[in-house]
Amino acid sequence: MTEFTHTRLDGKKFTPDEVKDLIKQYNIKFIKLQFVDINGQVKNMSIPSEHIEKALNNEIMLDGSSIKGFRSIETSDMFFHPDINSFQILPWREHEGVNAARLICDIYNADGTPFEGCPRCNLKRVMENAEKMGFSMNIGPEAEFFLFSKDKDGNVTTKTQDHAGYYDVGPEDLGEDVRSDIVLTLKEMGFDIEASHHEVADGQHEIDFRYADILTAADNVTTFRIAVKAIAAKHNLHATFMPKPIFGINGSGMHCNISLFKDGKNAFYDEKAEYQLSETAKYAIGGLLKHVKSITAITNPTVNSYKRLVPGYEAPVYLAWSLANRSALLRVPAKRGISTRVELRSPDPSCNPYLAFAAILETCLDGIRNKIDPPAPVESNIYKLTTKERKKQRIDSLPGSLAEATDMLDKSLVAQAALGEHIFKEFMTSKKKEWDSFRTYVSPWELDRYLERY
Repeated sequence: MTEFTHTRLDGKKFTPDEVKDLIKQYNIKFIKLQFVDINGQVKNMSIPSEHIEKALNNEIMLDGSSIKGFRSIETSDMFFHPDINSFQILPWREHEGVNAARLICDIYNADGTPFEGCPRCNLKRVMENAEKMGFSMNIGPEAEFFLFSKDKDGNVTTKTQDHAGYYDVGPEDLGEDVRSDIVLTLKEMGFDIEASHHEVADGQHEIDFRYADILTAADNVTTFRIAVKAIAAKHNLHATFMPKPIFGINGSGMHCNISLFKDGKNAFYDEKAEYQLSETAKYAIGGLLKHVKSITAITNPTVNSYKRLVPGYEAPVYLAWSLANRSALLRVPAKRGISTRVELRSPDPSCNPYLAFAAILETCLDGIRNKIDPPAPVESNIYKLTTKERKKQRIDSLPGSLAEATDMLDKSLVAQAALGEHIFKEFMTSKKKEWDSFRTYVSPWELDRYLERY
């Protein structure tokens, strides 16, 4: 693999001349201009590297009418605006010394303004609102995934690669070599990998990378998903971030470790306060608990997401917060000082990270603006409480289906503020269509149960 990282030690951005020099030095023949649609699916236009000047001058166009949730056919001319510091060689694309690189792009209107339907531009908008309040947000996402075998014809199966469990080692953990290759590839790409291990379910894995500001973190999640799939394919395996691919075992989540900073200091930490959590932290927790049901369609955006969010498989279902209790939706890990953070445990890795992080930030800001006090922390095992006991303690539950979550999203002013008018409308339309397609589909479960009986 080509040894290259885009991370600069001086913290400065690349210059156009430096990018051009790297293209020559590493024999890069193609540049992939990457962006995501409203569902978080990565899209790209590949251009020969000799056109890099046009790309860096924001002169490359795309047809917005062909992208889900973007433009109508009569206003379809749009432009790529590359983030020059996202320039990165794609290690898995190397072939006989020829390389490809990528640039992550914002999408702009023909009049030179940011496109309100671009998820990355939208996240920047919410970040600017936070900056006006003096805050910036860091997020450390923990995305889980499954590795599945392929059949002799190369088709994807739901047969897991191994039957190992949490933190198991080889030979039970057959994913060690794949994870090692993924980690090495990610490190080449500038990721600071903190840990990797086998997860609870058969064939399930987790690789944790260092937290970052929410824009960089969203870029990292997008890159991570591409890299994991690409390296798995080289091992003749299929990696999936589908939340619940197999009935009866744990699903895959994407826990998000959240912290707000102000004036260079962690705004969640107060050495003299109860639990050493500042008022800002408690208001952010209050905002998250108040609005999390309304943004669940964003953080858990598929029909399948709600097959994971059920009791019995360690998934967070109940709306409570705690200091150590992993049965609560929100958990405050033990570290304090600059590491003080809140872990939101409900999101899953099928989400669009730009939209999910915008929604998480907006709920925290709303809690701070309106000084929303959270309830008392719950340190008992909520999974073992009866319905009556949960009701007595006023512990609510997350939505049970995409339909329920979408209804709550539709009524939420905070969610509308997080997504903006264009994305909110298009996202609602997309999710309602998805639910209607699922609702009217005749499944194998129904045929097995009803076809011969009736």
